[in-house]
Amino acid sequence: MPDDLVSPAARRLYAFAADRYAFTAAEAVTALGPAADPGADACAGAGTDTSPGEGGGEGTAVDSGGVGVVEIGEALAELVGAGLLRRVPDGADGAGARTGGVGADGGGGGDAAVARWAAVEPRAAAAGALAPLAERVRRAQEEMDRTRLLLESFAPAYEAGAAQRARDRSADLELITDLGAVRALIAELSASCQEELLTSQPGGGRAVETLEEAIGRDECMLARGVRMRTVYQHTARYNRPTAAYVERVTALGAQVRTLGDGLMRMLVFDRRTGLIAARGPDGAPLSGAALVVREPSVVEFMTAAFERSWAGAEPFPVTVGPDLARTISDELRQTIVRLLADGVEDKVIARRLGMSERTCQRHIAEIMRAVGARSRFQAGWLAGAASGGVTTDSAPAADSAPAPAPAAAERAGAGRGKGGKVAGGRPEGGRPPGRRGSG
Repeated sequence: MPDDLVSPAARRLYAFAADRYAFTAAEAVTALGPAADPGADACAGAGTDTSPGEGGGEGTAVDSGGVGVVEIGEALAELVGAGLLRRVPDGADGAGARTGGVGADGGGGGDAAVARWAAVEPRAAAAGALAPLAERVRRAQEEMDRTRLLLESFAPAYEAGAAQRARDRSADLELITDLGAVRALIAELSASCQEELLTSQPGGGRAVETLEEAIGRDECMLARGVRMRTVYQHTARYNRPTAAYVERVTALGAQVRTLGDGLMRMLVFDRRTGLIAARGPDGAPLSGAALVVREPSVVEFMTAAFERSWAGAEPFPVTVGPDLARTISDELRQTIVRLLADGVEDKVIARRLGMSERTCQRHIAEIMRAVGARSRFQAGWLAGAASGGVTTDSAPAADSAPAPAPAAAERAGAGRGKGGKVAGGRPEGGRPPGRRGSG
């Protein structure tokens, strides 16, 4: 009960009640009424009618700080309503008084036994006063619990659907980091492949153990009528185990081609499931890891990328004669020249062309000697200019290029000014005396 709803008279009356076991309204009037009020004794003695106009004014209002009869009646009703006073049954305290008094409403008690009142411990009063509210809260809590249980009963269905959606998303793209698991998945997809297998394998020749693992699986697919197309890099032609594998599968109907650069390592089974080499957050390849792709749009993109590589690739010959070897070597050197002009590092060029870094550096050294270049970048630019792939507008600074040799420039067919001349050597594709190209 807020403080402003408790009257001062009720507080004085409760303090009076707390000092005794029980009291009557008349006793409260006697104790709390004005000491000089002549109507107070009469009221206390008679305990009857206390209507306005009798006993010295309306309700014997407080004089000298006392509490009038009417105020006592109102305070009594206030405390009873708040549960701070309780009625004591007749004879419960041994008094058994039967005199008139002021009722809880301030009216006369008549001939009935005078009501006696006792203070109620405030915490007990609070418990009693709050009991109905607590009951309403309890019922509201029960309703909340029922509503919660009803709504949460739908949770299993939602969670099952969410789990299925998560499985569907994870099924579209799945990262496998264990090499054994990757090999097992490839074997499984190969066994279930019915129409076509597309393979793009950069990096030059394949390892012998990899080829031995693949040959039996590939022969089974070819025997089932599965079409197989594979793209390697040109350097794979010089790898004897890879050439032997190609000869064996092409005899059964497989098609194999090679390309200089721009391959992405991947496999596509029946144009439905693809595997690509996985890379970490820094872009470096994850050893032995693969990303499984089942999302149709991504698989279609992978297939289109393979078809572009296939269209620009050349058939893989089972035997490589001198003329073909020179042609391939010249193609590799042209690719090296282009990458040198782009400022690509040796190890990156080697990786992109599927050769060892040592072999790549040997090719670069031969190119530099052939064009008389002092730096890798200059070698790429001069060789490209000699073959018509670089314009004079992009010539390197004059102080970084060697002095042009007119005779050599004429032999190279440059003749386009200082930027297009080749100093001290042959154009790209030429050979220094006594040396032959090597893949």
